[in-house]
Amino acid sequence: MTADSLTLAIDVGSSSVRAMIFDAQGDALDGVFVQKQYTTDTTPDGGATIDAQTMCDLIFECIDEALSQAGVNAERIERVAMDTLVGNLMGMDANGKPTTPIYTWADTRGGDVGEQLKTELDAVNYTWRTGSRIHTSYWPVRLLWLRENEPDSFGQTKFWLSLGEYALYRIFGERRISLSTASWSGLLNRHELEWDAKTLKMLPVEIEQLSTLSGDAFQGLSEKWASRWPALKNAQWFPSIGDGVASNLGAGCCTPDRVAISVGTSGAMRVVVQGTPVDTPDGLFVYRVDSNRSLVGGALSNAGNLYGWLTGILKTDENLQAAVGEIAPDSHGLTILPFLAGERAPGWNDRAQAVFMGMTFDTKQEDLIRAALESVSYRFYQVAKRLKPLLPKDVVYVASGAPVLNSPVWMQILADVLGAPVYANGYTEATIRGAAFLAMGIDPTPELGVGYEPNMDNHKIYQAAVERQQALYKKLL
Repeated sequence: MTADSLTLAIDVGSSSVRAMIFDAQGDALDGVFVQKQYTTDTTPDGGATIDAQTMCDLIFECIDEALSQAGVNAERIERVAMDTLVGNLMGMDANGKPTTPIYTWADTRGGDVGEQLKTELDAVNYTWRTGSRIHTSYWPVRLLWLRENEPDSFGQTKFWLSLGEYALYRIFGERRISLSTASWSGLLNRHELEWDAKTLKMLPVEIEQLSTLSGDAFQGLSEKWASRWPALKNAQWFPSIGDGVASNLGAGCCTPDRVAISVGTSGAMRVVVQGTPVDTPDGLFVYRVDSNRSLVGGALSNAGNLYGWLTGILKTDENLQAAVGEIAPDSHGLTILPFLAGERAPGWNDRAQAVFMGMTFDTKQEDLIRAALESVSYRFYQVAKRLKPLLPKDVVYVASGAPVLNSPVWMQILADVLGAPVYANGYTEATIRGAAFLAMGIDPTPELGVGYEPNMDNHKIYQAAVERQQALYKKLL
């Protein structure tokens, strides 16, 4: 890596594709920022898909525009990095054409298949090997569901791969998958760093239908792509990584004393550790960052999307945040199970749905918003409790994502619920920056923004509220 080299990074999130360029110190190049929105196709039965061709077009258009914005600086780009929303799966035929849409982690169809697979596959041993759960957000359940419900598409499929793999296949004609993305599939043996043979025996998939496990970069564009992107002709193009890994690294959360809280459409709490834990903590996942490190934590299917849904249907105005902040902790009489998009960590319940309990004629808009923010924070607490054995005593939580960083009220709620300091991530655009950092081989030092100290009196109040939410969860779900 030369001192003046640049890295082009692409972030494929749950609602948009973005592109930026970073220098060798990880600072963004001025004047280069591209963002293109897209919409997930949803169905009443829980479907959540996106079109593969559309996504590739957006990725390629973002590259076009980023190079144009960079001007002569584009010639200094030596690396191209990409992260994508993980837990996605698509099929491709022998000619490289998609046979299915891209099924995202939010697609909850197939819960009944998952229940049967838990017995056949031995859920405990499966999770020990893969660090994943038998759940609709992972490939084993999705593949079995596709065979039963989309037999024509399933029969036409020659290869199974993720969005990031497909985009790079379109460019280089090879199928290569990083350990990071592979571990999110639920098919990687996290100990052996190979496709898990025991799981594959239970699935209608052969190992030849999966991509080569490799973090090696592609290099050397064909004439077709070199004519479109001459500045990138000899650049190294790294296999796509999971957006969760990128988010941690971009926030500077590269060691166990820095726990990342990510709040976007969904949410997650994750920590990077050396090697891989012997066991997978109850209710959590263990993915790989690379061959030397693991990412341990839990993902919430409901975070910013719950807040956005509530403010949308309630038609709230910008003054509501102040009213929400004036409400005393857990004083509204509400208990919410925030599972609009189902549940992942820690219960991984395919049948989980949202529940609002305790509403009366006296319930106000701000009560609902406050209770919703608290309810998501309680789910983060459940993850934190399970992470605790892996963490030092002086742990600091670092929060990223517009929904929480734009809400001092939510930041304080998180600190009070967790009983620990919560700091705003000092880096902007943490996820896309993290993809660039990993490609450059840099572990950034944390840059902390505004900090929120816990009010321990409020923490005691919230402890009772956490138990009440969990009691309702056990009774109904």
